[in-house]
Amino acid sequence: MNSGSKLLQDFFGGLITETFASTIGLRDAGLTHYISEMLANFCQSEELYKIRNAAGRPLADVGEMLLESDPIFGSAPSFDREREIRKHIGDYTLFFAGMFPDSLNSTRLRRQRLDSLIDFIKAGKESYYIVSKFDLYEYAGAAPLFGKLAERFEDCVCGLNMVKNELDVMQHPIANTTRELFM
Repeated sequence: MNSGSKLLQDFFGGLITETFASTIGLRDAGLTHYISEMLANFCQSEELYKIRNAAGRPLADVGEMLLESDPIFGSAPSFDREREIRKHIGDYTLFFAGMFPDSLNSTRLRRQRLDSLIDFIKAGKESYYIVSKFDLYEYAGAAPLFGKLAERFEDCVCGLNMVKNELDVMQHPIANTTRELFM
């Protein structure tokens, strides 16, 4: 991780920790650290779209990612690949549901995509749950965190939405203060 990414993660970490604690009562250092790291990573588009299909095309459609993650009937060559893709689906759906909730219902974005048939929240929770069941060997230490992410998925979505609102206020403090005065 370069110093810029570390600074960004620290910024997100402070904001997420404070916002999650004050708005949804979630005080879990491991969970907030993971989410802040995810946000910092997703600031780079190659991380956001790192899952590729067998032909090498980046996937932005959760439905296609779900198909790609299936080691039995889909394209995933191993259970490790299933875990990698399911982890990404959890992160991707949490990111978009929390930070860009309006994009989930946009017919322009979801038209002609498998996403239009997918419940983002269910796909994210289920994916984190599946990742939590990879609880042996090198994955044993991380499994409980993904269990918490599955269990508290909606709370994390809500908390990220509050973080998004805080970022909006930080970006335009004068406009938001003026708006509050006239409400």
